[in-house]
Amino acid sequence: MPLPQHTLPIVGIIYPNKRGPTRRFEIQICAPGEPLELRPEPTNPADPSAVAVYSCRGVQIGYVPAERCARIASLIGQGREVTAVFQGADQNRAFMRIAYDGEQPTFPEQRPQVSADSDPDFWPDPTWDE
Repeated sequence: MPLPQHTLPIVGIIYPNKRGPTRRFEIQICAPGEPLELRPEPTNPADPSAVAVYSCRGVQIGYVPAERCARIASLIGQGREVTAVFQGADQNRAFMRIAYDGEQPTFPEQRPQVSADSDPDFWPDPTWDE
């Protein structure tokens, strides 16, 4: 039974790369669905289980979150196939979608935004002029 797919944030996007484009710049040119490469960093002095995230152009854009990197590094080390794609970004965050054991990542369905204009049962709190 394959492991379930999930969305993870890409952390460390504010830090500079040693050379080449900045992480934020590279994230801006990533398109949803682009493949990402996950590279374990067993010699990383801050965390030997760190897993770096690289764009399809070979530029580092960040890391797998600390609470997930040990498991993902272990799976990669065991020879399990871990596939990641760029899911999206906003001004301060970036996300990736991960699948395992030969599955291709698929994006979850987005829920429609609910607003006063789109929901006839929406009743805002009353306001009064003073």
